[in-house]
Amino acid sequence: MTRRPLRPLARILPARARGENLDAIEAENLRLRREAARDRARQRAESRLIVLALMFFVAFTVIGARMGLLAASRPVEVQAAAPADDAISGFRADITDRAGRLLATNVATNALYAQPPLMVDPVRAAAGLAAIFPDEDAETLLRRFSEPGRRFIWLRRQLSPEQVQAVHDIGEPGLLFGPREMRLYPNGTLAAHVLGGARFGREGVRAAEVIGTAGIERALDDALRAEGAGPLRLSLDLSVQAATEEVLATGMTLLNARGATAVVMDIHSGEIVALASLPTFDPNDRPAPPVSGDPADSPLFNRAVQGLYELGSTFKVFAVAQALELGLVTPATMIDTTSPMTWGRFRISDFHNLGPQLSVTDVIVESSNVGTARIAAEIGAARQRDFLGRLGLLAPTALELVEAPGARPLLPANWSEISTMTIAYGHGLSTSPLHLAAAYASVLNGGTLVRPTLVAGAGNPAPGPRVVSEATSATLRGMLRQVVTRGTASFAEVPGYAVGGKTGTADKARPTGGYFDDRVIATFAGIFPSDAPRYVVVVTLDEPVETSGSVPRRTAGWTAVPVAAEVIGRIGPLLGVRPQIATAPHSAITRVSN
Repeated sequence: MTRRPLRPLARILPARARGENLDAIEAENLRLRREAARDRARQRAESRLIVLALMFFVAFTVIGARMGLLAASRPVEVQAAAPADDAISGFRADITDRAGRLLATNVATNALYAQPPLMVDPVRAAAGLAAIFPDEDAETLLRRFSEPGRRFIWLRRQLSPEQVQAVHDIGEPGLLFGPREMRLYPNGTLAAHVLGGARFGREGVRAAEVIGTAGIERALDDALRAEGAGPLRLSLDLSVQAATEEVLATGMTLLNARGATAVVMDIHSGEIVALASLPTFDPNDRPAPPVSGDPADSPLFNRAVQGLYELGSTFKVFAVAQALELGLVTPATMIDTTSPMTWGRFRISDFHNLGPQLSVTDVIVESSNVGTARIAAEIGAARQRDFLGRLGLLAPTALELVEAPGARPLLPANWSEISTMTIAYGHGLSTSPLHLAAAYASVLNGGTLVRPTLVAGAGNPAPGPRVVSEATSATLRGMLRQVVTRGTASFAEVPGYAVGGKTGTADKARPTGGYFDDRVIATFAGIFPSDAPRYVVVVTLDEPVETSGSVPRRTAGWTAVPVAAEVIGRIGPLLGVRPQIATAPHSAITRVSN
């Protein structure tokens, strides 16, 4: 735009001196002033237009960049609508077995929420939702939709595809969906007590987040939720776990047991290959915990870890191991087994009269309470307690389950001389089958401490502290093999596998004190192959009764042992343990007792 130059007043003023017409001069000056004012106004308008154009340019640039960013990013509708503390975080690492087979994973689903300010017909929406979800009440929903100031309401943490379509059909713009993930356990009840389960958090900071509820899901919750975490690989073998659970369930049914548990552990690394507890549950639909009664009645109760039992004669191995290590006895040392044995006002008896004397080996093979008590008396309370403590039998295990720290063994209030004797044959001290498996592994793998683990590769990278010598460990393995070939665990013989182990039958303690007369905890703790053991197997049955004969039989030799033998026969090939060709037929089974 061309600007008109201002006429200088200097050209006008001399006109007065020349006597020109003053009125004409004044009119000219007025015209020039008006032109100057118009020029100044035009300049201001041009400046304002330039500033306004720049503002529009910047605004459209920002809006265009934002639109481009939104178009290139993943929709986060729920996060934008929900309060900051309800933001959805769906990531959770998978859990696999040792071979990479899936045990737990996340699957895509949708969450349903409502924004009352956007709702057109809350009454129709409430009625439609109540028809889709029978557990919802239309009147309650309408009250929630009508609350003053309510802008966001969670309705469902997860929906099936059919439910999503049904909600779509309501046609209510205030009902919105958000993509999310849910936890899925594709194998149902398999390894339920190890996995535990996960659920959405309660209202509040973690309301839309999947968090661990129990088992390893809760114990390692932070690691599983860490951004970028890879799959958690457990030491479990899916095939071995399935076989163990199947055999255990059949045995529990046939033997009329209240519950059952089994642990299969690598004897050197402590890695748990299978851990089963019955009755069980489906972590996809985890039941509510009991509010009263005996916790052991709940399927959520992990008998392998939380079950604290007097495990009977399986403890005799530890007394003999310590006596051998201290040089108090040899396998051939003769022990007085005259029954009953009197100690003050207490009497200790054997299941059968075993004669006046037995060798230390036969004390184990014949499972003599009297002989074990006499060996324990030589050891003494202080040394016994120290040895059992070094085996990990007096404190909770460090297993990667949230339930493990609470499973603290029950010790006698006064570790007296009589307590020393009864503990030696498994009475007066309550511990879990998992404790027993780890202690057996420690004394029978060559004598080095084993710490159980459920994480693959987290087992002992090198031998742990020594608890007994290699010679003592080898002697114990030989004794346990004889328990199977000619002792109380004759039903544990498995063709092709040299099984060694010890039975244990303990009267079940009453909650109010004392013991039941007709209820027992039956246990078999064994190893295979016994000459070069690779695995420990512990099977425990709660209140079993074998009824095939004319008289009910409850001892471990008739209950836990056959179940353990079937487990070993099923899992041996799965674990890659080659069966050995028998050089001579096994002698007929003639007796089974404790």
